[in-house]
Amino acid sequence: MSIQHLRSGLLAALSLVVAASCSKSKSIQPVNPPPDTSKTSTVSAYLTKAQETHAFIASNLMTTNSSYRVNTSTSTGTAYEWYNVSQIYADAAMVKAGQTSYMNTMNNTYNWMGHLWDTSDPNGGYFAAANIDGTGAGGGKYADDNSLTGMVYLDAYDVTTGSTQAAYLASAEACANWLIKSGQWDTTFGGGFWWNTDKTLKPTQTNGLAMQLFLRLYKITGQTTYRDWANSVKTWLETTMYDNATNLYIWEITGTGPGTRMTTEFTYDNAIMIEADLLYASVMNDNTYLAKAQTLGAGMHTTLWNSTYHVFIFNTADARINPAWCVWGSQAMIKLYEADNNANWITYAQQNIDAINSVDRDPVSHGYYYFAGLDGSGKTTTDFEGVDQAWMQRTQAMLSKYK
Repeated sequence: MSIQHLRSGLLAALSLVVAASCSKSKSIQPVNPPPDTSKTSTVSAYLTKAQETHAFIASNLMTTNSSYRVNTSTSTGTAYEWYNVSQIYADAAMVKAGQTSYMNTMNNTYNWMGHLWDTSDPNGGYFAAANIDGTGAGGGKYADDNSLTGMVYLDAYDVTTGSTQAAYLASAEACANWLIKSGQWDTTFGGGFWWNTDKTLKPTQTNGLAMQLFLRLYKITGQTTYRDWANSVKTWLETTMYDNATNLYIWEITGTGPGTRMTTEFTYDNAIMIEADLLYASVMNDNTYLAKAQTLGAGMHTTLWNSTYHVFIFNTADARINPAWCVWGSQAMIKLYEADNNANWITYAQQNIDAINSVDRDPVSHGYYYFAGLDGSGKTTTDFEGVDQAWMQRTQAMLSKYK
């Protein structure tokens, strides 16, 4: 499944036949890495929760192929690209938090991701899904998934060394190369990356993630091609997708001719754009983009923050809570705090995570349900999605540095 929300049926037609044997010569058993407390005598409660979340993942979602199944209920034989890279993202955060034992699962899943790479296309690109053993890759290619994958690899790059680090960088550049050469960017609607190879819509989150990837690659490599692409994406987003009335970015543009702007505003779209603006400020040494990120943060609290339950809602048309899409707001708040040291941002990040823990976390298994109402009603109690677990592991590991 792509990151793009409300598209769950798109991959339902993907025919995946599970093979009887594993395609990898080496695999790991689903065991929970022991906590590494060598660097601190006091373990954050959020780090403990991140470890407990990973224990749930290891017991219920991790496979002996080093991949992660979609969920615990309806798609146990299938693995999605963005779910698997989100778990790499989560494990990279644990390594950064001093939990070096998570390096193995991070690297093993990166190796499994090779099954999704399109070797028949000279430009490559990751397919959206495969069987858990890596066979049957298909489901089209998504620009948001490939952009996020590249970004995740750069987080792994930050916590590795030597040939492993070089491999992560090369793979991130391969993702960017696919974006540049795949034809996913064109002049329809004045520019922007299409969501996927069907070319039906251009979302904010797809382009915000691409902007992040290009900026980080420019910072690491100094290649001006990445800088120029980041500027092109930034200009298109600001001129086409920004809503001056709310100081937020809208959902997507679709249709024919000049296109129809879909003006629902989502927490994770705007969290992605906060991160993109912060990267632009840092990489380009342009503090006006720190101010833009702060304005976005304020806009999120005006429009997307529920002050009764102290949580970011899914979007302006759906005031429910989903772990992955809502906790993305906490990641953005943490990064704002790291940029300007304003304690209000870290408070919002913590309150948002606390609210999700209160309504969406199973107290026995420590898994996170898919959706719930603000007061905890209407839980999807039979569905534990892999991506939700990954994002809760990641953001709580990030918060543990400060709380």
